[in-house]
Amino acid sequence: MSSPRSSTFPSVIRRHRAATVIVLCLVIGMVVLIIRWSRPAPKPASSPSLPVSAATVKLGSIDIYLDGLGTVTPVYTATVASRVAGEVTKVSYTEGQMVKKNDLLALIDPRPYQALLEQARGQLARDEASLKNARLDLVRYQNSYKVHAVSEQQLATQQALVEQYIGTVDLDRGNLAAAQINVDYTRIVSPIDGRVGLRTVDPGNIVPADGTTGLAVITQLKPITVIFTLAEDDLDQVTEQLSAGHTLSVLALDRTRQHTLSTGSLITVDNQINTTTGTVRARAIFANTHNELFPNQFVNARLLVKTLENVDLIPQAAIQRSNDAAFVYVIGSDMAAQSRNVQIQATEGGVVAVKGVNPGEQVVTDGFEKLQTGMKVQIRPAAPANPPADSNGSAPNAPQ
Repeated sequence: MSSPRSSTFPSVIRRHRAATVIVLCLVIGMVVLIIRWSRPAPKPASSPSLPVSAATVKLGSIDIYLDGLGTVTPVYTATVASRVAGEVTKVSYTEGQMVKKNDLLALIDPRPYQALLEQARGQLARDEASLKNARLDLVRYQNSYKVHAVSEQQLATQQALVEQYIGTVDLDRGNLAAAQINVDYTRIVSPIDGRVGLRTVDPGNIVPADGTTGLAVITQLKPITVIFTLAEDDLDQVTEQLSAGHTLSVLALDRTRQHTLSTGSLITVDNQINTTTGTVRARAIFANTHNELFPNQFVNARLLVKTLENVDLIPQAAIQRSNDAAFVYVIGSDMAAQSRNVQIQATEGGVVAVKGVNPGEQVVTDGFEKLQTGMKVQIRPAAPANPPADSNGSAPNAPQ
């Protein structure tokens, strides 16, 4: 039988162990807290700068153009027809040939008209002789009347006969001139300088007088004009420049607006506005030295109205728009972007003239997706230009 002391000793040991564990846990917890409190607080991470592309505001000039759709229209187009009927004996031109004024194009058989010309000459000679004889008789009648050898009625009759022959001679002279003209008409010549179209007759064909088909169509190519349309809202600034005596330049561009075909000058604008389209027609003239323009060709016309000098120029990509204004993001000296409203004066070829910025300032041109006013930005370096290609189409120093 165990004593009471021996039974309580293990319980005492267990209580001491539990207390020791609790004390150790408390000490460890306090040490951990002290270590955490003694550490410096972490600095908040700074927000990264937003990468953007930028351009510098430049001071310069910009041209203001008015655009319109145009058609190349020759100054003169002549459909050459025969003025007399007859057989075509000769065709002196080739299709597409450039001819000068009065160059021979074709020949109509002149023999019937030459015969009529000889008849008219003979008729005139006969009637002129009759007139001469009647005048001599009139002189004799006048002398005889003075000595009362003939009556007054005989004298008046001879006077009327002379006047009759005068009228006959005048008629013969007119017939002779008409016959000569018909002979001249057998030679069909070019009325203008220009280019001959496709041939419509051949030697041996019988052509009528004043036929509707014509023997050839000649179109003047140098110079040539372009008729194009302008919006009626732009008419004031055009007429203002014309009234001041300024010569306005006009560019003729191809259908894709990528290539300038020729450069000319504005002649005039039409005298009325088309109420259906709200446009007015204008005509420009081009030297067309190398036949850049072809009749009835479609072109895009660009009329240079004026040039703005000493204006602030920025890329069009920098322009942003809100509901009521246009604005740009200007990069300050602290590299923070600030929005600023601008007033657009003119746009040409990706360049915009604006009011509201200063030369030398930088404006954001790309990277607007997350950009807001006050955000820090980092300007991306410009992309390197592509090296020029050699004659084989590869870049210099490129591996073969």
